[in-house]
Amino acid sequence: MKKILLILTLFASIIALAQKPIFTSAKVNAATVYTNGAELSQSTSLNLPKGTSEIVIKNVADYLNENTVQIGAPSSLTVLSVQFTQNYISEYEIDESNPAIKKVRDSINWVQKEIAKVQIDKVSHSKTVELLDKNQQVAGQNSGLNVMELMKLVDYYKVKRTELSNAITTFQEKENKLNEQLKKLNSKLEINTKNEEKTSRGKLILQVMNEVAGNVNLDINYMTNNASWQPFYDLRAENINEPINMMYKAQVVQNTGIDWKKVKLTLSSGNPNQNNEAPILQAWFLRYGYPVAYGFKDKNAKMNTIQGKASNTAVMADEMEESSISNYTSVNENQLNVSFDIDIPYDILSNGKKHSVALKEIKLPATYRYYAAPRVEKEAFLLAQINDYSKFNLLPGEANIIFEGMYVGKTFINPNQTADTLSLSMGRDKKISIKREKVTDKSGTKFLSAYKEQTFTYDITVRNNKKETIEMLLKDQYPISTDKEITIEVLEKDRAKVNEETGVMTWELKLAPNETKKIRISYLVKYPKDKIIDNL
Repeated sequence: MKKILLILTLFASIIALAQKPIFTSAKVNAATVYTNGAELSQSTSLNLPKGTSEIVIKNVADYLNENTVQIGAPSSLTVLSVQFTQNYISEYEIDESNPAIKKVRDSINWVQKEIAKVQIDKVSHSKTVELLDKNQQVAGQNSGLNVMELMKLVDYYKVKRTELSNAITTFQEKENKLNEQLKKLNSKLEINTKNEEKTSRGKLILQVMNEVAGNVNLDINYMTNNASWQPFYDLRAENINEPINMMYKAQVVQNTGIDWKKVKLTLSSGNPNQNNEAPILQAWFLRYGYPVAYGFKDKNAKMNTIQGKASNTAVMADEMEESSISNYTSVNENQLNVSFDIDIPYDILSNGKKHSVALKEIKLPATYRYYAAPRVEKEAFLLAQINDYSKFNLLPGEANIIFEGMYVGKTFINPNQTADTLSLSMGRDKKISIKREKVTDKSGTKFLSAYKEQTFTYDITVRNNKKETIEMLLKDQYPISTDKEITIEVLEKDRAKVNEETGVMTWELKLAPNETKKIRISYLVKYPKDKIIDNL
């Protein structure tokens, strides 16, 4: 008896598995986006019968890590298996209960019936024409008719033949129009089906065992690699006496195959490819490392690595001030990463384009000074220096600079440096004029018995055309010899601080409005006269 019951149970399970799949579409509720992936949280609700069923969940990402799929279900439902595919084919896949699809399907059925009627009428008239033509041949062969009767027969044949031919032509035109209409309806059916699926090809196939028939809510979580984000900043400063207004933003990109509509976003700097093995503590040995070097994407940003003692000319903001956008973002920080929980729902379309997301607005307490190295650039750069910058949770990223209401360019923020002060290049200031000119009568070449002496003298002129006093860090340099036959002598340095290892000369200048200062440097290079120095 037990064997019979077991066989019946297995048979019932096989029948259940062979039943029509149950289709449902998942909605995206939340997304945690990492710098190289995303975790999507979706949900769906469907009506399930008691027993074993196959569920096909549509509107999931085109590419996902099948090993990361988690299904949340009530205790009455047991998930037997989960499978991901992009190529699910089923005769039941089109949802005929969809009102739009049903309307098109009904129209197709009506047009197909009308085409059948027209084809019947056309065939009937064609057969009548054939019969009429045969009767004419018979009548012609048995010509026992007189002239009057023959004329009546010819007239009847002519009228009837024309009438039938015109009817056939009308039927053919009607059939052509109906076929064209059918073609459009079939195309419309395909469009409606595609709209139902949108751009997503991914599907999750679940085999489940349900204890109680009724409505079931499912939560779906998984990882996908086709999404990312990177920090981006807007830096605004009205003048050198005010803090920097920083808009902390993110550029989110996703190409998962499904649009994220009104989703709750969390942006994390962490690594989504986490190891699920429980950690084991090992001995902790300290060692030396090297600071990470970041390249710059814009030549205006190259001054970011310049460090120096900040001047006291700027107004300091004691604490970070936040605007209303910050009230919708929660920042969570631990040793390894920073995450931003955003309460405002966002639409992020699956188009591979950058979507801007506002995170926080911060007032950065900054001190300002100008920097110039006229040997390589004949313009002055404004540097904003930030102390105690670690509390702002900054991440490496590009920034737009808006100074005194004008867009200046881009810079790069690198908070992963080792210095105590973060220097931000706020761009070039055209209101500060700088010239570096060679003094001809103080420069020249002398030939000795075996050596050549070359003297170089330069005048550096700096003028402040602004309405306020400025402080400037001015740098120049003289060459350094790595060959004992080449000697360098500094003739004039104009009270500069000199780094003899690098040959860099530094002046800290303070210029009042419309004030001009001139600095002279001079050095002599001596080397064998039969040699040529190609970079002097």
